[in-house]
Amino acid sequence: MSIKSTILGFPRMGSDRQLKKLVEGFWSGKVTEQELAEGSKQLRADHWALQASYGLSEVPVGDFSYYDHVLDAAFAAGIIPERYQQVDNAGTQAYFAMGRGLQNKSIGIDVPSLEMKKWFDTNYHYMVPEVADNQVFSLHSTKVVDEFKEAKALGYAARPVVLGPVSLLALSKTAKGSSTKPLDHLARLLPVYVELFGQLAAAGAEWVQVDEPVLSLDLDVAVYQPAFAQAYAEFAQVSGLKYLLTSYFGRLGDNLSWAATLPVHGIHLDLVRGAADLDSALELIPADKVISAGLINGRNIWKANLDKQLATLATITSARQSAAPVWVSSSCSLLHSPHSLKPEVGHLDEETLGWLSFAEEKVEEITILAAAIADRDSVAEQLQRNAANVLSRQQSERITRPAVQQRLAALDESSYTRQAAFNVRQAVQRDTLKLPLFPTTTIGSFPQTAEVRKARAQFRKGALSQEEYLQFLDVETRKCIEWQDEAGLDVLVHGEFERTDMVEFFGEHLEGFVFTKRGWVQSYGSRCVKPPVIFGDVSRPHAMTVDVAKFAQSCSPNKPVKGMLTGPVTILQWSFVRDDQPRSQTAGQIALAIRDEVVDLEAAGIRVIQVDEPAIREGLPLRKADYEAYLKWSVDVFRLATTGVRNETQIHTHFCYSDFNEIFTAIKSLDADVITIENSKSDLKLLGALEVHGYAAEIGPGLYDIHSPRVPSVEEMAARFAALQKYIPAENLWANPDCGLKTRGWPEVKESLTNLVAVAVAARQAHAA
Repeated sequence: MSIKSTILGFPRMGSDRQLKKLVEGFWSGKVTEQELAEGSKQLRADHWALQASYGLSEVPVGDFSYYDHVLDAAFAAGIIPERYQQVDNAGTQAYFAMGRGLQNKSIGIDVPSLEMKKWFDTNYHYMVPEVADNQVFSLHSTKVVDEFKEAKALGYAARPVVLGPVSLLALSKTAKGSSTKPLDHLARLLPVYVELFGQLAAAGAEWVQVDEPVLSLDLDVAVYQPAFAQAYAEFAQVSGLKYLLTSYFGRLGDNLSWAATLPVHGIHLDLVRGAADLDSALELIPADKVISAGLINGRNIWKANLDKQLATLATITSARQSAAPVWVSSSCSLLHSPHSLKPEVGHLDEETLGWLSFAEEKVEEITILAAAIADRDSVAEQLQRNAANVLSRQQSERITRPAVQQRLAALDESSYTRQAAFNVRQAVQRDTLKLPLFPTTTIGSFPQTAEVRKARAQFRKGALSQEEYLQFLDVETRKCIEWQDEAGLDVLVHGEFERTDMVEFFGEHLEGFVFTKRGWVQSYGSRCVKPPVIFGDVSRPHAMTVDVAKFAQSCSPNKPVKGMLTGPVTILQWSFVRDDQPRSQTAGQIALAIRDEVVDLEAAGIRVIQVDEPAIREGLPLRKADYEAYLKWSVDVFRLATTGVRNETQIHTHFCYSDFNEIFTAIKSLDADVITIENSKSDLKLLGALEVHGYAAEIGPGLYDIHSPRVPSVEEMAARFAALQKYIPAENLWANPDCGLKTRGWPEVKESLTNLVAVAVAARQAHAA
């Protein structure tokens, strides 16, 4: 049987983050719109050439994006809120304003960005479209048609990728002031898709990949089955086009029985995270439909066990002998994988290199599987090499540390409990810290300026000695603390100038991690992260932050400076994690390492310690049946990390961009003294969670969005703060930004925080009156 080999999508940024440089150059005015378009066109061509060089039968097109693929889909369908239509005649500048906001006082434009949320349970963020009651849909952009034509002109067999209409609307929100649900507008949106698909057919497309990832969620069948049926019945009227219905990140489960009956020509299965679907799929998917088997993990970086996946593929092909063809593909888009292992040669040791597979290598794994079904002997050498690498990892003595496993197994209930209840701790902490009403703070990081990045690069190259580099960091830290003090902030931070990334920094100080040279993945917009790789048991060989925290506190004799740590769940979620033991066990090992650091910080005189957990919501499973187990161990590991301190020590934590209602009970169970939490980009939805669930501890909902370069006014933040005071007792309410300030510039940070302090001071005065 002949097997088509393909992938669902490829990383956008380029081997050396070329897209990041192009886009940020455009924002700063150093790159013209034409140069942005031409550079992006070349990047797409390079990516298609790379995929084709490994023999992929078909390359995806339309997976490329300047900022975000959900934003692309909304923009293409004309879902452009009125506040952006004044910008650049709803052109490229408007598109970027929807992603990051735009503030240009000289021409009277000041618009915040759309809300940003995590893309399912990944560390990728998407922009949330807003659908108004009077929404007008139109084909505003033919980006995917244009890119298909590009690929076709270069001689590639190409398959356009489009975010499906049901998922687009399901992931959208009702615009402020409107009452209809986005999905209510499906019938009026569908003609735009039909027009787009007609253009693709006219351009010569045979197949279109229609991504409907909401199929991996618990869906109300009474709502979603008719919606899908309506949409795909209309698409079937487009002559000459075939549709691959694509979902990923989990099992289709109960949705498979009716999804299999839709008038599409193929169905993609994520057989990495949704392997439980296979038997049902072979029974339910009609013989005239293609099965696209997602056998290569698009979300992790370990080499696939090709013999194991080949056995699964053989099961599918055997069951489909007289049926439509079978495709072999990635489980999801390779957007979530680094670009290529080639830059890691000479950086990582040979053994570790043999265990890993990035996007380029995953393309090769897919083509090997496809070739092996037709003629195993033709790829016998590649299969033998793969088996040796898989066995090497299984047998490596670097993986297991018995002392770590024994310590985790020996824990008892006391390891998860603070000395006293919150109300007792709060009274002690107020007496110790003596903070004012409505205390002000920031989330942790301050701007990583060009000077900071230059000094770090010089240190790594040996141009700066360790002593010189540490002196530089001390100067930056002292300046940062002195400015915060002068600005009137109450609880200070050291700025994190020594850290490249809030997870990478800790991984560099822990056993069981390795680090790549160019293992970048997109987080949002132009922001990329370089996740560490957890390959073995985790432990802390030495203190990681104590010296820096002691120095920072010495710079502020009258105000507390927070010790800043990243929590175990976030370190887990934002790393590439070993897949040979339960994630909960790895998280427990990380928690013990963080616990040791927390205890050492307290012993060094640090009175406020923040353990950030921005990723705790993103780790929530997609299916509600799996929630309880995850929330149990995620709460446990946070408590394990933070409960080893005295009542006087105030434990903070931080959460960002999430739907908190589903986990608010778990947030309360963390038993933190103070939580700071994203709020400004989500229309104060946090207030609804507070109203439903209540919250007795102290809390700082963010007053402004740090992902946008715009500076919020005093009036804007004061309105948010006034709304919060209706739900949160004054003695429990903090004032702070949404998140860390690493990506912002000093001028906007100073102006924004000065305004924030003014809001808190005015609120104190009003409360006293």
